[in-house]
Amino acid sequence: MADVKLLGTWPSPFSYRVILALKLKGIDYEYIEQDLSNKSPLLLQSNPVHKKIPVLIHGGNPISESMTILQYIDESWPETHPLLPADPHERTVARFWIKFAEEKEQGKAVRETVELMEILEEHAFGLLKEKEFFGGEKVNMVDLAYGVMGRWFDAIEECSGVRVIDPLKFPLFCGWAERFNEAPVIRDNLPGRKELVDFYKRRREMLLAAAAAAAAAKSN
Repeated sequence: MADVKLLGTWPSPFSYRVILALKLKGIDYEYIEQDLSNKSPLLLQSNPVHKKIPVLIHGGNPISESMTILQYIDESWPETHPLLPADPHERTVARFWIKFAEEKEQGKAVRETVELMEILEEHAFGLLKEKEFFGGEKVNMVDLAYGVMGRWFDAIEECSGVRVIDPLKFPLFCGWAERFNEAPVIRDNLPGRKELVDFYKRRREMLLAAAAAAAAAKSN
């Protein structure tokens, strides 16, 4: 029985933050897919307050919230692929952008997303300069915080028909996202684009059908 377990769902970008961190660190773990429409006793027991994924269970102890989990992983396995810089100033800057990602990731409107991207393009991705990643030549925790955006935005844009990430407007982000998606460990462990597109198409159809049914019921 694995000492490390991860409760997640495959379409969740937040689950993939943790999956990618575990893979980068070379940590063996057991992945347990969750059905959020019928939450398992293990999920409810492990995260009784929010009842959400992802949840990492290490030695029987549960840790929730993706970025909290990443920090726990980095502190628990510091000997391989550090996810935060050793330099105190660089580590402080990294934590600022990680916190920014946590605070902004709940925004749903296109306008809010564009405003977020404008801030990131100028101030966060502008820090890269000649570096491949926020960790220099290696992916670090800031890369993982924002790395889920590119693949998932791409799938959502195709399904919705609304373009949010324009390469001409956000060249730094798009260049970084392409490098991130092609980094060996990342490339080998991200979900396929077609899988995500199909998932969001089905989800969009379900939401539209539910909205139509609610409107019809209201008019009767």
